[in-house]
Amino acid sequence: MPAQASPAGTGIRGRLDIRRLARPAERRPDVASPGAPGPRDVADLRRGVVYLESAPRAAFDEREPGRAVMDQRNERFVPHVLAVMVGTLVDFPNNDRTYHNVFSLSRARRFDLGRYAAGKSKAVRMDRPGVVRVFCDIHSHMNAFVLVFNHPFFDVTEDDGRYVLPAVPAGTYSVVGWYEGEPRLTRSVVVPASGWAEADLVVP
Repeated sequence: MPAQASPAGTGIRGRLDIRRLARPAERRPDVASPGAPGPRDVADLRRGVVYLESAPRAAFDEREPGRAVMDQRNERFVPHVLAVMVGTLVDFPNNDRTYHNVFSLSRARRFDLGRYAAGKSKAVRMDRPGVVRVFCDIHSHMNAFVLVFNHPFFDVTEDDGRYVLPAVPAGTYSVVGWYEGEPRLTRSVVVPASGWAEADLVVP
């Protein structure tokens, strides 16, 4: 995950304004959880990802692989959007009341963890950059995204759309706003030698 912003640092910050939120997938009956349905969270669809399209050379220096978690709770992946660097090991714990079967057919990382029960966890190493769509083979309404980057200049937005890309060296960059499956807009931003560049983006 990107470093936390320092008030005295440099970089790019702003807000990704999402004007039209995606609709959550409708829950469908399944044979794994018969009877009355349990509680169900609604996926947080308010968050996007902002990142540099091309990063400065120093961004590609070798780094220790990280570790991240995408939970399964109340028939939902939490968080709905996860952004990590290449090499990160992502844990998929099952903290639900039923079996899950996490899988992806994405070109960036194809996998199938098979069925596993509540209290169990399996993991996948994200070894290529790209967008990894994640699903549950048992619950068709469950879906999520893992965005995998080969540089650290990215951020998942807050609930109000704010983002921070700290420690970006001075220069001109293309900043990309991503939302629900694809890059939605790109904006050129000039980062000064000292201080922050402000860049708000709007997803129609």
